[in-house]
Amino acid sequence: GLGIEGKRSFVQTYNKKWFLEAQLVGMKHPKEIKTINTRFSNPKSFIYGKMNTLTILRMAAGQQHILYSKADKTGVEIRLNYAGGVSMGLAKPVYLLIERSTNPEITTKEVEEKYDPADDYQNNVDNIIGRAPFTRGIGELRPYPGLFVKSALNFEYAPYHEDIKSLEIGVALDAFGKEVPIMAFTKNKQFFLSFYITLIYGQKW
Repeated sequence: GLGIEGKRSFVQTYNKKWFLEAQLVGMKHPKEIKTINTRFSNPKSFIYGKMNTLTILRMAAGQQHILYSKADKTGVEIRLNYAGGVSMGLAKPVYLLIERSTNPEITTKEVEEKYDPADDYQNNVDNIIGRAPFTRGIGELRPYPGLFVKSALNFEYAPYHEDIKSLEIGVALDAFGKEVPIMAFTKNKQFFLSFYITLIYGQKW
């Protein structure tokens, strides 16, 4: 998935900082595959079997250690970051645009319905026009509290002392108290291990 983060760092020693950060990231199930129903003239993409969209809010504290300092202002500084904190998974139900028969083989109508894996009519792909607007289901968010840890290498390449420009490559683990139901007809997870790349821009003051 994709995400954004905000981070504030505080200097401890010449080669060590501690930081606070907040992240908002989208998490996908590996079985998610987008499809389009070409039976309709103006179809919208959807993911067959997807019950909920998962967004994770993370709040963490951590430390940063300089492994290799810049030789000059055009060089690259390599740092090791590690952090941990709390995460809150927010599961939003998926709504679909369905073509429903009001009178078999006579008239049909387009309706927005929450996806229900027990509904055989919805599970017939020929009846699915596409996904309903993303805002549908916002008022039905279900929280999944958990914990979060990550570790990463950070490559700082800003040419000026007051600027922050860096690339971070790392691994993160979110652990929730129970499985988060993202997809139907397959196993869902309560532990999410992910690899990530983050571009960071900022200012020192």
